Amino acid sequence: MSQGNQTAIVTEFFIVGFPGLQPLYYDLMATTFFIIYVTIVAGNILLIVLFVKQHSLQKPMYITMVSLALSDIGFCTVALPKIIARYWFNAGAISVHVCLFQRLLIHYFGTLSSVILLIMALDRYMAICFPLRYSTLMTNRVMGLLHGLAWVTSMVSPSITTIMSSQMSFCGPNQIVNCFCDSMSVSSLACGNVSMQVNLSTSLAMFVLLLPFSLIMLSYVHIITAVLRIDSKEGYLKTFSTCITHVCIIGVYYIPRFFVYLTPYLPIKINTDMRIGLILIYSLLPPLVNPIIYSFRTKEIREIFHTWFQRRNAVTKEV
Repeated sequence: MSQGNQTAIVTEFFIVGFPGLQPLYYDLMATTFFIIYVTIVAGNILLIVLFVKQHSLQKPMYITMVSLALSDIGFCTVALPKIIARYWFNAGAISVHVCLFQRLLIHYFGTLSSVILLIMALDRYMAICFPLRYSTLMTNRVMGLLHGLAWVTSMVSPSITTIMSSQMSFCGPNQIVNCFCDSMSVSSLACGNVSMQVNLSTSLAMFVLLLPFSLIMLSYVHIITAVLRIDSKEGYLKTFSTCITHVCIIGVYYIPRFFVYLTPYLPIKINTDMRIGLILIYSLLPPLVNPIIYSFRTKEIREIFHTWFQRRNAVTKEV
């Protein structure tokens, strides 16, 4: 901190992580975060490599998967290295400006994932409700443009709230009681009355979360209605199986978030460590399980893996 006449101006924050965690377990926590990070990056890069190398996967649906995989890698790369360094090397110090930049990217990738899930639902809606027109309406070019637009427009809301945060004064405690800088943890350290900024940030966060979620639910109402009209049992099961993959991904993303947001209004009391744990669950669980869901629920990807294993076994037997 640099000293003024009466007030110490904070120029550096410190990422605390879990405040109740004993130093004895710091190495274990850092190792856990490191394994999670490597697993997320490796799993999602594998999906991207599959998309690039396998022409059979270069379809609109898989463009969405790749876009979500890139978003997941981006989020984890922004969120995890600093908390890993904090627990391994006690390097939790982070300048205010770097913290605000991390805050910007944390909320950017969160918004982006929400919009990508909306595009995913739109793709399934067009495929199931308008199957004859799907191939002409949802081309790779159209899907690429939609995702390009998502990656650009998702920066609007986080930029507005980050600019507001950058105008706050920080002159008291400098400990970020979280595993990364986000809107609430930064705002809680500001001096003076910042209720207007907090309310606006909360309103924008709920907007970018609830609007896509509402449209996703609306699309699935139409999808379920269309599925129930299918006479063929085989066609019904095939369509239902395709939808289950996307429903799993959407559920993993939204359900934990809603639980955390609704906790203050429920007769449930959680301490700070538990709240941080829940935030990590809804932040890291989707990137961790998405590649697994794709691998087990997507027939084409399962067939690719099956072919690879057959070739490997054949080579091993020849040797």
